Amino acid sequence: MYIIAGLGNPTSKYEHTRHNVGFEVIDRLAEEYHISVDNKKHRALIGKGMIGAEKVILVKPQTFMNLSGESIREVLEYYKAEPEDLIVIYDDISLVPGQIRVRGKGSAGGHNGVKNIILQLATQEFPRIRVGVGEKPARMDLADYVLGHFNKEDREAVDEAEQDAAKAAACILEHGVEAAMNAFNAKKK
Repeated sequence: MYIIAGLGNPTSKYEHTRHNVGFEVIDRLAEEYHISVDNKKHRALIGKGMIGAEKVILVKPQTFMNLSGESIREVLEYYKAEPEDLIVIYDDISLVPGQIRVRGKGSAGGHNGVKNIILQLATQEFPRIRVGVGEKPARMDLADYVLGHFNKEDREAVDEAEQDAAKAAACILEHGVEAAMNAFNAKKK
């Protein structure tokens, strides 16, 4: 069984912001695989279902981004899952809009939601899919940027990246992280 967690902030105030692309990828997976993500448990919205031959739990933490790890830790403990059975999907300002990066492990790279997951799980050893949202403009506050909305061109690129991220998650389940890295980590032109 795999737990796929998309990071974001709850409430309609944050819908469609850069910081909520993880939630949007979970929504895409839920739609594609007919999984209802509306069960409130472990300070998250959760849905159980199948992706291919694998049982999955889709998770959208409702703790706000900086405390995502608290919710995810509760989910892992409840389902007796290991960190390597977790896939975390989140926004990344170091990637251009439309680009994704799959990794088997690694640091938080400055992302506060991922920092909290690493803190709560006491490990960096979990797969993740980063979705590019673009670098913040000079002199702009980082929080204002990641909580802001995309322009039309970037939104279109990110929509495509979210679709790729959903496919990458399914690829990890079926073929492993290495195969997903080989298939999805090519540079966007």
